[in-house]
Parts: sequence; C-alpha cells; structure tokens
Amino acid sequence: MSDPAASQSAHTPELLTCDILYTGMGGAQSPGGVVVSGGVIAATGHPNTLRGNFPHARESRAGSVIAPPPVNAHTHLDMSAYDFRALPYFRWIPEVAMGQRDKRGLAGALAGADTLRALGAGAVGDIVWSHGQDLLAPLLARTDLSGVLYYEVLSPFPERADEVFSAAREVIESHRKLERPGGPRLGLSPHTPFTVSHRLLRLLADYAAGEGLPLQIHVAEHPAEVELFRTGGGPIWDSMTRFPYPATFAEVIGRAPEADLTPVRYLDELGVLAARPTLVHMVNVTPDDIARTARAGCAVVTCPRSNTHLECGVFPWSTFAAAGVEIALGTDSVASGGSLDVRDDVAFARTLYPHLDPRLIVRAAVKGGHRVTGTPLPFIRRGALWQDAFVWA
Repeated sequence: MSDPAASQSAHTPELLTCDILYTGMGGAQSPGGVVVSGGVIAATGHPNTLRGNFPHARESRAGSVIAPPPVNAHTHLDMSAYDFRALPYFRWIPEVAMGQRDKRGLAGALAGADTLRALGAGAVGDIVWSHGQDLLAPLLARTDLSGVLYYEVLSPFPERADEVFSAAREVIESHRKLERPGGPRLGLSPHTPFTVSHRLLRLLADYAAGEGLPLQIHVAEHPAEVELFRTGGGPIWDSMTRFPYPATFAEVIGRAPEADLTPVRYLDELGVLAARPTLVHMVNVTPDDIARTARAGCAVVTCPRSNTHLECGVFPWSTFAAAGVEIALGTDSVASGGSLDVRDDVAFARTLYPHLDPRLIVRAAVKGGHRVTGTPLPFIRRGALWQDAFVWA
C-alpha cells in the first residue's frame, strides 16, 4: 500500500531561490526563483511573486545562480593533461605550452571531453591543434559533446598559402562526413593574425564563409601584439626567431606596419571580418577596434582567468557590451586557465569586474556561448522538466 503522506510530500511544490536567475529568455533577474512540482517547472520569477502564487511551496535556497549550463566557448582540450602554471606570457609559451608538449594529444582531448560531460557543459568551442588530425574523428564521434571543433591552421609564409590551404581543406572535407546529429561540427581556426599569412587568412576566411564553417581567431591577447603591428618588431617578433619565419613582418601581413595599425584593423581591411569570425581574447584593443568588431557583427570570447594568469591585461567588457557586441566566455587551456569549468571564469569575472552587473556575465556564459557555437539554447520555463544541472555549484 502506498504511503499517502509520502505521495503528498512528493507532489508538494518546491520554491528554489537564488541570487541570479537566467531562464534563457530576455535578461537575467536578481533575485530569482523557480517553482518545481513533481519534477516539472511550474513557474519562474521573483521570489516574492512566487511566494504569493504558491503559498504552500517548500522554500529552499538553491545557490547563487540558476541558469542553463554554461558554454565553454573557447578551450584547447588536447592540452587537458598539462599542469597549470601562472606565468607571464613570454615565459608561459616556452616553459608550459612548448615545455609540456609531450602531454598534448588525443588522450588529453578525450579526458577533457569527459570532464566537460561530467560538468554538464552546455557546449564547447574547442581548438584542435594543427598537428592533431587524429583528434578529429574521435571527438566528432562523441554525441555527448556539442559545439564546434575548430581545426587550427598556421603558416606565416605567403608563398606556401595555396599548399597549406589545400591541405586544410582536405582535412575539413574528409571529416565533415563524420559529423553526427547532436555532436560537434567542424570549424576553422586561423591561429593568429601574425602566425598566418595575409594570403592564407583570406583563403581560409573566404572558404569558411562559402561553406558555412564557423571561424575562431586568437586576436589582441597580449600588448606585444599591438606593438608588432605598429612597428614590425618587439617581443613577439624576437620570439619568432626560434622558428622558421619570414625575414620581415611586412611579408607576413602583406603591408608595412603603421603607427595606428592594429590586429583588428588589419583583419577588417583584409576582409577577414566579413566572414564574421569569433574573435578570442581581444584584451588589448582600441575604441576603433571595438567599433569595427561591432560593425562586422563578430562575437568575442573572453578568458578572464587565462588572461590574468598570463599577465595579458583585462578585457574591456563594458565597452564591448555598450557597442552591442555578443560576448561569451571560455577557459582557454587547462594549462593557462586552471580548469575546464567555465563557471570558475564566471566567478572570477565577478571579482574582476566589481562594477559590472553580474547578470550580464551569467547571460554571456549561457546565451553568448550558444550563439558563438551555434548550438540550441535550452530554456527554464513552465512545463519543462527540472534539471539539477540548472543549479550552478
């Protein structure tokens, strides 16, 4: 015989309250609450309103945030086995990124994908290492991982552009048949404006636009990148001497550096922004850069912890938001960010931007991320099933 008291308790509505509620529709609200009855969402809104409409609901505090799971819009899963180290950018590259290269590869990528699954990540924007063609098929086979796998392309030599582009196109076209419903799709990542020649950048951007492939580019991460485009020299140029590289930076970008030339202006005038790439980092930018980004309709991904750990500067969030630019969040690599949980970046951003409405940060982690990855945004709304993943630990 069933227990009437237990049955009644199971169907007694629960009012779960939080500091920030983002349902996926409109803007986030603070404070917020969700009424759940029998595992189904009965109502969302301000706690006072919900208390009045559901006076018999059992009330409990769910946590700081109730929202759909956030999206990790930029990461490097193949570096998931790296040890985290916070170092200045020009030490981190040789000591960590290159120094731990033996830990980079398929095992790390799959482990990182497992971590994202365990975290319940809404989607991912993953940069697949240029030497990691063997990563694509195993990652594309994972229907528990939605988002975009951006195949990375590097080559600063304009005379090799056709050859490198042809090879990249072959990789993309041979793997597109492996895309599965519910799983990740393919994209392209021209690495940076200074490690990809002007000719190759144009070929990749035009190809992506014609094929409907999403693009991500690392842009304006460190102040030295601005110096490079302005003068043709500086720490980045000096660091390139350890690699095969053209004799002058002008050969890479197809024009002479100028006092007011920036990486963003260069991409815009080259025609790359017309393909609407997602621009990652965008820490060291000018008001003109932000205006160009907004006019082109490009989204940006900020990686707050990574940029701080590598001493790159602080992303000008408020200025981008005021310009109407879509903002998303990413963890960057485990080696620079510290974890694959973008909620850690949300929490860090709330301390980094004490005067920024935290509701904007939560919205960026959810809606901004889904817009960057082109994945469907789940909603917390009446009649939908309640999910424990809606409560951000």
